[in-house]
Amino acid sequence: MSAPATIRLRKAARVVGKTLSFRNATVDDAAFILSLRTDAEKSRYLSAVSGELAEQQAWLERYAQADGQAYFIIEYQDASIGTVRLYDPQGASFCWGSWVLHSSRPSQAAMESALMVYAYAVDHLGFAAAHFDVRKGNERVWQFHERFGAVRTAESELDYFYQLDGKAIAASRERYRRFLEGSVSVVFP
Repeated sequence: MSAPATIRLRKAARVVGKTLSFRNATVDDAAFILSLRTDAEKSRYLSAVSGELAEQQAWLERYAQADGQAYFIIEYQDASIGTVRLYDPQGASFCWGSWVLHSSRPSQAAMESALMVYAYAVDHLGFAAAHFDVRKGNERVWQFHERFGAVRTAESELDYFYQLDGKAIAASRERYRRFLEGSVSVVFP
């Protein structure tokens, strides 16, 4: 029996939830992204970046031309409040990360944005599961994912590795539905 075909991870121009929206990241977002990624508190569990605006712009230019990932600016009332990225499709599973929220975000932003990620990936792209890693020191985030139903499958010196199957995704979407009533609307380019 052969492995299931990998589902294509498509970029969306916009994903709209209850109070938040995701907008496809562009080169114009480089300074905002860099401000999050170089913030000492926000970036301590992220892979290091140089801090050079030109390098962030070049990465976004390459991203715009590539397939296989979707990188979003999270917005609240038209203000940029964070980022999230979907990538590394493996069969019917996708990975997500680069999830950084500005300290000025509304209180429901973490839960709503996580639910939006799953609604977009499952309902609009056809994924059935997720896999991801979280730095061991990022206790708040790995506890969030574990409450969401993620199962720790392995660990390295730096990271915990997780899987979240379709049943757990569906159960958490139901459990936390008050944060994202209904589904999300998506506009593809």
